[in-house]
Order: sequence, then structure tokens, then C-alpha cells
Amino acid sequence: MPSGNNGPKLPADLSGANLRIGVIRAGWNEGVVNRLADGVEKALDRLQVKNATWVSVPGCLEIPLAAQLLARSGDFDALVAIGAVIRGETTHYELVSEGSATGVLRVQLDTGLPIGFGVVTVEDHEQAMARSEANGGHNVGDEATEVAVQMALIARDWNSTI
Repeated sequence: MPSGNNGPKLPADLSGANLRIGVIRAGWNEGVVNRLADGVEKALDRLQVKNATWVSVPGCLEIPLAAQLLARSGDFDALVAIGAVIRGETTHYELVSEGSATGVLRVQLDTGLPIGFGVVTVEDHEQAMARSEANGGHNVGDEATEVAVQMALIARDWNSTI
């Protein structure tokens, strides 16, 4: 269970042992993204996910297209998207933050494939570091992976009843 949040409690027996997870990581703000990736790896291990494929994209705005391509492949039960958008001196922050979030949401709704959204959108580097802590601290990559596994299991349950 991720620490430092007030989100829903996940089932104690949450297991992704039979899931195929795709992880999309953005290249910008590499130091923060590396920490998020460490969180993803720890969560994949904790959740017993054995089948994970990693894809790198240049930045957060490219995440939605990569997610769409992976979703359409039919090779995955869920995706995890990680990246970091840190505010600068221009409106670029708003464009990238909103574009990546809206694009990922659209891919989820259009394809029915769950995507754990692990893109931190923050004011400064200090906030980014606080959201990508290691060793049991608040790590958005870890949290997004748990979300992806939980939603994949929900989707599998509901799709099997149709």
C-alpha cells in the first residue's frame, strides 16, 4: 500500500501474476523519471507481475500515442505511464500536462485498456522529488502500477461476464 495518501485500500491479495503490463516512460526530467521507474519496478515485483514490457518516448506529450499503439496491439492487460512535467517560465507546462493527461484518458476510454497515470506535474524539482521517493515513500510510479493492476483485474472480471 502506498504511504502518504488517502486513496482507497487495495485488496491484500492483489496479484498481477497473470497480467501483461506495458510501461511507457518519458525521457525528459530523467532523474525524476528514473526514480518513478524504480517505484514501478518495485511494484511489479511486489505484485508478482512477470510479464512487463518497457517503452521509452521522448517526453510526456508522446505518451498518449505510445499508449494508443500498445493498447491497439492487444498484447497488454494494462499500461503504466510515467513522466515528470516541471513548471517553467512559459505556458509549455500547461500544454504538456493537460495534453498528456487528456490523451491518456482518451486512450483508456477509446480502447477499454486500463492505464495507471504516473506522470507527476509539479511546480518545482523539490515537489518532483517528494513524489518519487524510494524505499516505501510516496512514489507515483509505484502507485500508478498498483492502479493499473487493480483496474486490469476489474476489467478482466467484467469483460468475462459479457
